[in-house]
Amino acid sequence: MSQLKVKAIDVAYGIVQVLWNLSLEVNKGEKVALIGPNGAGKTTLLRSIVGLLPPTSGEIEFEGYRIDNLPTYKIVEKGIVLVPEGGRIFPKLTVMENLRMGACTPHSRLKERDTLEFVFQLFPILKERRDQSAGTLSGGEQRMLSIARGLMSRPKLLMVDELSLGLAPLIVSSLYQVLEQLNEQQKISILIVEQYVKRALEFADRAYLLESGKIVLHGEGKELLKDKYIIKSYL
Repeated sequence: MSQLKVKAIDVAYGIVQVLWNLSLEVNKGEKVALIGPNGAGKTTLLRSIVGLLPPTSGEIEFEGYRIDNLPTYKIVEKGIVLVPEGGRIFPKLTVMENLRMGACTPHSRLKERDTLEFVFQLFPILKERRDQSAGTLSGGEQRMLSIARGLMSRPKLLMVDELSLGLAPLIVSSLYQVLEQLNEQQKISILIVEQYVKRALEFADRAYLLESGKIVLHGEGKELLKDKYIIKSYL
């Protein structure tokens, strides 16, 4: 069953069109990867889904409801969260204050204490550093904090932009393990943008290749790992 449906959208920054007639689906409980070169429009697509850059044409649906005409806070309330590239934490706030900023919907505020305990189990280092300024954390710890902050709103669909960017391989592996756990145990759907193509395709149930603002290839992650074009261009 499709949870997210992106249907033939065009997206532009002013007069510059970035996405062209793009369609994509994420099924409930599915892990989907979005791969492609820098400048292909991957981040633009995620921004469009959460209402930061509404499409100029086409539609976006979530759980059967059209959302491309909604403000971002309403889309978050429906259960979609974007963990942006680089995390974009609040460096002068403490770890705990950053996390509480994530509990931004009426439903998540009621469950804030339970969700805090959950994210501290996922990322014990954040519990140890909960009173520390977020800007003093390492790059990997800041990425953990950005994911944990996203989880504080109790999403149904978690979108992560450039998970592995600038991080050590060991940290990347641990973050992928967390995403696997969220998907398997909490049934959270995952849409991940990733330039580490091999790891993304190993992780994903399905994947889409985006080039120059258009989907040029899609299929099961394990099948795309064997695709000649993917191997030649990205592996």
